[in-house]
Amino acid sequence: MLRFLSAQSSFNLWMIFLAENLLVTALALLFGWIVLKLNHKPIKAASGNEIWVCILTNIINTVITYVGFWLWKHNYILFSYDRSWRIAFDFLALFMLMDLAMYLFHYFIHHSVIYKAIHKFHHHYADPIPIDLFVLHPFETVGFGLLWMMTIVLFSFNFYAVLIYLIVNVFFGIMGHLGIEPIPAAIRNTAPFKYLGTSSFHHQHHLDIHHNYGFYTSIWDKLFKTYKG
Repeated sequence: MLRFLSAQSSFNLWMIFLAENLLVTALALLFGWIVLKLNHKPIKAASGNEIWVCILTNIINTVITYVGFWLWKHNYILFSYDRSWRIAFDFLALFMLMDLAMYLFHYFIHHSVIYKAIHKFHHHYADPIPIDLFVLHPFETVGFGLLWMMTIVLFSFNFYAVLIYLIVNVFFGIMGHLGIEPIPAAIRNTAPFKYLGTSSFHHQHHLDIHHNYGFYTSIWDKLFKTYKG
């Protein structure tokens, strides 16, 4: 795949990365719609503002994807490509490292003037719907993108582990913005679910901005006393 991309012109790369981001968004929203349908949840239509911001987020993510590819092409980002146990190890390492980094970033936003200036825009939607995963202030989208770039520039991961992580990242994002909890309480209270950032965990953050800053797990919130069940 990377060899194919390396042979493309800059224009083709922009088009490919834009199509990729739009496809990921479409599949994520389709998945969210299916989950809501299966749980007989009335599906609230997205507002015009949500749709336009979602499109803008995709454009910004396209730029971030292009920058990431440029960094890889010029050897600032290094991957390993072996298909071994390292895929699982690197995925888990990336999963936990990004979870901690995004917890700290998220916590910082909520405890600074940045919240009122930027992040409050996302919290306008206390009862989120799937598209709200992509409804972020442009500066915040750039911030998360830079955090991601810094992580993969500073550390070398297995390429396939990165692909798996990106899929899991979107999955957790959509689950956190369903507005419902599709996982029964009996299951949520068992390992490993009781340590994961379930739908109700992130929904609680939209209802109470002073708790549950984690993205994939509740580990950091429990460790730093910001957890609310």
